[in-house]
Amino acid sequence: MQIEDYFNFLSEDDIRIKGTRIGIESVLYEYIYKNKTPEEIDQRFHTVTLEQVYATILYFLQNQQKVSAYLADYLEYCRKAREEYEKNPPPVVLRLRKILAERESEKYAATFS
Repeated sequence: MQIEDYFNFLSEDDIRIKGTRIGIESVLYEYIYKNKTPEEIDQRFHTVTLEQVYATILYFLQNQQKVSAYLADYLEYCRKAREEYEKNPPPVVLRLRKILAERESEKYAATFS
């Protein structure tokens, strides 16, 4: 079995763990940026086996330059999406923020009255 057999290569920017909807970026983010152990990652993603977690890490180690670029693209996409979301949040989020601000204001006013 080749390491690539653990993955579905849907496109250059979409590599999924075979049999799941989990992208390798999810597992690798936990491993690289959150310093999670393979066992902790296995617990986080219930549809992924420990063997698949180790295979994902091994794939990263064997293809570090290519996978690092893949991760950088993913993180940039997330940054842009978060930025766009903050510029144009859904109406329900705006309403909840307004309610929260009103409650904070009332709490502050009650403290000094």
